[in-house]
This record gives sequence, C-alpha cells and structure tokens, in this order.
Amino acid sequence: MDRVELRGLRIRGHHGVFEREREQGQTFVVDLAMGLDTRPAAADDDLTKTVHYGIVAEEVAAIVGGEPVDLIETLAQRIADQCLAHDAVREVEVTVHKPEAPVTVPFDDVTITIKRSRV
Repeated sequence: MDRVELRGLRIRGHHGVFEREREQGQTFVVDLAMGLDTRPAAADDDLTKTVHYGIVAEEVAAIVGGEPVDLIETLAQRIADQCLAHDAVREVEVTVHKPEAPVTVPFDDVTITIKRSRV
C-alpha cells in the first residue's frame, strides 16, 4: 500500500469541553497518511486515479473549522470518515494535535491518533 501524506495542517477550531475553548477557539494541527494504490495514477499520469490532496486538505479544514465537538477523538473520526469517502483511499491514519489544550502542567502537545480502513 502506498501512502499520500499531509503533515502539519493548521486550522482554527472551537472544539473542547470547556466554554472558553468553544468561545475563543484554538489552533489544531492535523497529520494524515492515506493508504492507496498509486500505480494506476502513475501509469497514466492521471490525477483522477489517485486522491487529490489539495481537496482533502480543504475538506479537513472545513471539518476542523466547522461544527464544534467536545472531543478530539470525535474530530479525528470525522476526518477519517471524510478521507475514506474518496474512492482511491483504502486506509487512513489521522493524528489531531491540540497544542493549546487546557492542561495545568507544562506540556508540548496533546494528540490522538486513529487508524481506519474500509471494511
């Protein structure tokens, strides 16, 4: 399985369980690794036979910037579902970073990573 990856997508969203997070928002960072067979696209030099990562980036931005959810787990699942909606994508790994999470001790990052595939 080949991989098309998008790393470090930075999108402002209003997710979290605290009112302050919902009101003020914060930056989320998303990494994606989509598994697919790129041989047909490469053989024909045909974008329609692979996944258009520019479109995927815009879809992820719409999800993160859209309807607020409490959990980054929910956000990651919504992103994975959208990636798998592309015919060429067979599996996806999504990492959502929440570097501005309301944690009371010094930290670098909070992340959730999920892997999903077509059943």
